[in-house]
Amino acid sequence: MQQQFLIYNTLSHQKELFTPITPGRVGMYVCGPTVYGDAHLGHARPAITFDILYRYLQHLGYKVRYVRNITDVGHLEHDADEGEDKIAKKARLEQLEPMEVAQYYTNRYHAAMDRLNVLRPSIEPHASGHIIEQIELVQKILDAGLAYVSNGSVYFDIRKYQEETHKYGQLSGRVIDEMLATTRELDGQDEKRFAGDFALWKKASPEHIMRWPSPWSDGFPGWHAECTAMGAKYLGSPFDIHGGGMDLVFPHHESEIAQCVASTGHGPCKYWMHNNMITINGQKMGKSLGNFITLGEFFEGSHKNPQTGEEMLAQPYGPMTIRFFILQAHYRSTVDFSNEALQAAEKGYNRLMQAFKTLGSLQPSKSSSVDVKGYRQLCYDAMNDDMNTPIVISHLFDAARVINTVNDHKATLTQEDIDELKSVFQIFVFDVMGLRDEAASDNTALIDGLMQMILDVRATAKANKDWTTSDKIRDSLSALGIAVKDGKDGATWEMK
Repeated sequence: MQQQFLIYNTLSHQKELFTPITPGRVGMYVCGPTVYGDAHLGHARPAITFDILYRYLQHLGYKVRYVRNITDVGHLEHDADEGEDKIAKKARLEQLEPMEVAQYYTNRYHAAMDRLNVLRPSIEPHASGHIIEQIELVQKILDAGLAYVSNGSVYFDIRKYQEETHKYGQLSGRVIDEMLATTRELDGQDEKRFAGDFALWKKASPEHIMRWPSPWSDGFPGWHAECTAMGAKYLGSPFDIHGGGMDLVFPHHESEIAQCVASTGHGPCKYWMHNNMITINGQKMGKSLGNFITLGEFFEGSHKNPQTGEEMLAQPYGPMTIRFFILQAHYRSTVDFSNEALQAAEKGYNRLMQAFKTLGSLQPSKSSSVDVKGYRQLCYDAMNDDMNTPIVISHLFDAARVINTVNDHKATLTQEDIDELKSVFQIFVFDVMGLRDEAASDNTALIDGLMQMILDVRATAKANKDWTTSDKIRDSLSALGIAVKDGKDGATWEMK
């Protein structure tokens, strides 16, 4: 069934029908983490939001190349052009190599995303591995006359760019006059012709650990240059979708547009998509604010307020509870953290999982007393309306109510309708929204452990030449549908 998929384009400030540049294929770039600390709830939101988009586009039949970068150099402390590199600072404090820090936190980020059932991207480029491409990008912008060299650093000339293109601020809505009034003074600002100019390449100070040779100085690329260079390398220019958190609209994504227009004459992509923030007491959750709770702390159920020492988590929360919590709100709305909201999400998630289990045990009737044929299209309609996962969930809850009513013998469903509901749950709960049954996963581990213990008992019996016990265990398992196979490395088992 052909679906008309609408997505909200931040650039046009309206929903637009998604039509890829190349029919049947989608190129999608999403700004990934700066890997100098553990992933927190704020990192989970863009990862899950664009995981849903990735899953749904594939479900609709598109061949998707999903690129999500790792920022391991160039992201300075104040998200501006001064201060210490975040990863280099962490390395200095912990007396490690910067790449050691980057690799450690990249591994931990992947582990946390795996637990949240976030699919890995098609390509995950590292900024430090694309220095040549970034130098080439900077040179193109210099050749176009829209950047200048100052004391070994290269800055983008915003005022000249605006005079020639009138495009700066088109994504964020900011204008140069406002920027002049709001840009705060920073050390080293006198290198710039205009306070709003941003660095394309920074000359490294003597103590700066991470540096590369360039035509202008030994230094490192500006934060904004990374994504422009890597997006074009792996997806071409322009590509279909560029995503990220709403906090990246300015200056990061606005600067990406400027760099791309200056070097190619057009913007980097057709559609810009941004998820909103996770807040805590109404304030954005983030590392720079010190008010974040790591995903590991959520899973363990322990996090103390750094100011008061108060325990902020009432209990551990499973990865699927976190995922469901995020999906309960539309991706463009804010979500405020509270224990009550997470506990409600846990109940909602368990309700869906239990409904699916109940569905598997329903006894079919010759006729249906309720109509379930419409749920599939209702869920598609919600997803096609800018990925409205809260509405999808509401329809699934309604389907769960029907399932429970049938289970209570107050309604009937035919086998065809039971199969239809199974298909709807499989598509929207598991395939598209990416939820999985944590209890079932736990049971699998339990069964594996119990079976290994039984096989160990049987191995001991065989070693003692107690063939009666050994055969009895094998025959009893066979009667339960479990085949035991003896091999030179020991026994294994499988369901018949």
